[in-house]
Amino acid sequence: MMTIKQRLDTLRKEMKTFGIDAFIIPANDPHQSEYVADCWSNRTYFSGFTGSAGLLVVLQNYAALWTDSRYFLQAETELIDTGITLHKQQVQHAPEHVNWLEGILEHNSNVGVEASLFSVKQIAFMQSNFEDKNIKIKNVEGLTNKVWIDRPPLPDSIAYEHEIKYTGQSRDDKIAKIRHYMGSVGAQHYFVSALDEIAWLLNIRAWDIDFTPVALSYLLVSETNVYWFVQDFKVSDQLKVILSNSNVEILDYYAIADFLGNLSINDTLYVDGAHLSWNFHSIIKCNITIGQSAIMPLMAIKNKTEIAHFKDVMVKDGIALTHFFKWLEETVEKQAIRETEVAEKLTFFRSQQLDYVGDSFASIVGYKSNGAIVHYRAEKESCAKILNNGMLLVDSGGQYLNGTTDITRMMCFDEPTDDQKKHYTLVLKGNIALQTVHFPKGTTGVQLDVLARMHLWNSGLNYGHGTGHGVGFFLRVHEPPQGFAESTTTLRGSTVLEENTITSNEPGFYKTGAYGIRIENLMLCVPSHKNENFLAFEAITLFPIETKLIDKTILTNKEKDWLNNYHERVYASISPYLEESEKKWLFEKCQAI
Repeated sequence: MMTIKQRLDTLRKEMKTFGIDAFIIPANDPHQSEYVADCWSNRTYFSGFTGSAGLLVVLQNYAALWTDSRYFLQAETELIDTGITLHKQQVQHAPEHVNWLEGILEHNSNVGVEASLFSVKQIAFMQSNFEDKNIKIKNVEGLTNKVWIDRPPLPDSIAYEHEIKYTGQSRDDKIAKIRHYMGSVGAQHYFVSALDEIAWLLNIRAWDIDFTPVALSYLLVSETNVYWFVQDFKVSDQLKVILSNSNVEILDYYAIADFLGNLSINDTLYVDGAHLSWNFHSIIKCNITIGQSAIMPLMAIKNKTEIAHFKDVMVKDGIALTHFFKWLEETVEKQAIRETEVAEKLTFFRSQQLDYVGDSFASIVGYKSNGAIVHYRAEKESCAKILNNGMLLVDSGGQYLNGTTDITRMMCFDEPTDDQKKHYTLVLKGNIALQTVHFPKGTTGVQLDVLARMHLWNSGLNYGHGTGHGVGFFLRVHEPPQGFAESTTTLRGSTVLEENTITSNEPGFYKTGAYGIRIENLMLCVPSHKNENFLAFEAITLFPIETKLIDKTILTNKEKDWLNNYHERVYASISPYLEESEKKWLFEKCQAI
């Protein structure tokens, strides 16, 4: 097996044959997915960096890995002996590598990309930045295959129907809404390549990508028919019959390019510019209207059935977490246990709950200094052993047929230090401030983000990641568009918060080499009782927040009241499903402060 340096050396030789001076390797697949199937993990193959965000830029005498603060510590470790230099993004998800490339490349240089992995929106941004130096973007599709010759095959999970008792809305109704939108923009066709949007629209799920129940496919909605481009073996005869009742025709996954190229030249095709691959753009002969996804905002606003299921799934998740944390406390008192074993046990307890399908992301179990690595992932060979002292951060989530969960909680196995209590309490105050705000309709995520940070800021402290993200309904755990972020460069910062959306609330603090702190609940956006033109949030996550780490002297009475009321609701919701010893444990964790 080649080392990373050998892979890069071989890649550079191939770059010369393609006539390119720089080659950009993103982390996504042709569908712009956050998590990708093994066959599209190009960035990891050529860098060794396994974080879910970041890209690699390779030049003949230099290689740069760009990622944000969530992954700085992880990247520094994983890039050792690769010859790759870490470039630290100042703004999460911002394309800062583009200006960097424009600055170091000579006039008339060529930048290579594999067109299937870049959206037309990304290419347009790069072209606008490169034009002053006449830097050309060149499609070198297949370049990575020249080096990665043993690339894994496409995944082979089987698709299935996500029943209307869960979704609360039929595929026919959803498709009708898209056709109505098509009519409003004068389009005869609507192209969808985002995997979660296809799954939502057709009410189907699969497991082609870790943690995300989707099938690798494309979709084209036309005025009378829907064409689903997916590998035929993934769709059973029974599901084909069900879909045919909605005029959904199954075509081969690889037939999409020819199909798009053969659309009537007089027709108009509507596409989401953030997801349409650049390689498709050049073969489409009909009129193209490039805009934003019409499906994304429909997915974000949950219907009554979905909301009811979300609240039910939070009870199930709370039960599993009660089993888990009680087991963990008792086990650590007797013996040391590896972080990886803890993650496996957490998955086990969730798997005992009805309708559990899998985890919604790789559990983050960070003991002591590992907790300061924001998106830390323990490995059996190198992970820490958890002892009966110090702090532990556990960030995890589950995928259930009736909802998706994401929660972060802290544990402290001995008496916390004054600094630990101060930092934890400042994070908690930020969480409560965001949780309890009432705000006018039309407010965006960037306007509320400061609430989660203000108490840390007043102590000269901060954290480098966003404060919250949308959550899908048995779909992506990080679902656009809404969220809480410091900048409007991302959808999370610029999107207006809407009633019936579900968003995480997860401020944190990280002391490198010592510990990390994060407290996360999911919140439902609801009408405010103070003003009909205002909105507010309801915490729907149901599990106690560690009180051992709280410095009560810096909590206000209102903050204490909120926490006590929250714990009363947690106990009332979960305790009826527990054994007596578990009820006792939970009761102690929910004691008023």
